[in-house]
Amino acid sequence: MNKEPIWTKSFMSLFITNIAVFIVFYGLVSALPLYAIGVLGRTDEEAGLLMTVFLLSAIAVRPFTGKILDIIGKRKMLWIGLVLYLLCTILYYFIKPFEALLVLRFVQGIWFSIITTAAVSLAADSIPAARRGAGLGYFTMSTNLAVVLGPMIALSIIQTASFDVLFIVMSILMVFGVATSAFAPVGTAPEESVKKKRLTIGDLFEKGAMPVALLGSMIALSYASVLSFLSIYAQEKGLLPLASTFFLVFAAVMLLTRPFTGKLFDEKGSQYVLIPGFITFGIGLVLLAYMDSILVFLVAGAFIGFGYGALVPCFQTLAVQSTKKERSGYATATFFTFFDTGLALGSYVLGIIAVHFGYQNVYLLSAGLAVVVFIIYLSTFMKRKNKAMISS
Repeated sequence: MNKEPIWTKSFMSLFITNIAVFIVFYGLVSALPLYAIGVLGRTDEEAGLLMTVFLLSAIAVRPFTGKILDIIGKRKMLWIGLVLYLLCTILYYFIKPFEALLVLRFVQGIWFSIITTAAVSLAADSIPAARRGAGLGYFTMSTNLAVVLGPMIALSIIQTASFDVLFIVMSILMVFGVATSAFAPVGTAPEESVKKKRLTIGDLFEKGAMPVALLGSMIALSYASVLSFLSIYAQEKGLLPLASTFFLVFAAVMLLTRPFTGKLFDEKGSQYVLIPGFITFGIGLVLLAYMDSILVFLVAGAFIGFGYGALVPCFQTLAVQSTKKERSGYATATFFTFFDTGLALGSYVLGIIAVHFGYQNVYLLSAGLAVVVFIIYLSTFMKRKNKAMISS
């Protein structure tokens, strides 16, 4: 019997659009602090606000996106979000005062939140139920690609041209992303009674997805040590020129292993992906803490890449599977709300720890947190397994 296809025109449309959105996101994350310090003459702390306000707006809006998608429609809201995200990207070229830039970042974070929730929800709706683990894993590859392409494109442009050229290139890229979204699927629509009811706690958070989302937030808090501080740590170790190579190895391992882990998830179960994911993620962070050579640095990138690439798509899929298909938007919003919160909290808390105890201890603490999450998962999984055995 032939398997139902994953790579349909609709799925590919969302995949390409998502790459464009995240290349702009990661490109600006890597370049804007340099822009604020080098061009606008701001301090390091003020430059950090450019990321903080973006995440704050994304987190604040995320719980409401499920209801918004139900009322207005997933595809329509995706289009609205993309157009306004594009407009915000264009405005970087014209807005120079730092305070106005902070406002722009806050507003763009709102549309980023809506776009990413709508895109994942539509992707989940378009994937055959039996292949959802593999399908959402493939979709996550679009983000994985952007992790490397965004900073690579942005840093190359500002070194060879200027920030204004960067903003133009990012705007052109988003025009392409908006255009490809024309083939996005409509998505599963809720019943009329669901659309018209008053806002409740169930519209802000999907109850079934919250346990998985909580574990995801703890992994995000741990991963914030890599996302926020790797370049500083690499500079401290004299390996800053290899920071981009670290992320290249990180992304390459994720992309190469994703087809296998997605298939394993669908055919064997989530534990066959999560358990090795936890182990390799933790090992990678420990290697990073004790790195003393180029080889150890890049091997750490490979281990973290495999672990992160196994854990996050798996948790995201479990969150979507925890509820009915028409509630996929709520489950996705819940997962990303917790995940973004973990990233924001990790960037702040681990930064304080780094100042007082050093970056080595930051990575050891992050590895320890991953171990704690692993233990929580194992205890929960074993309880469910024992209940299933008793009931059968």
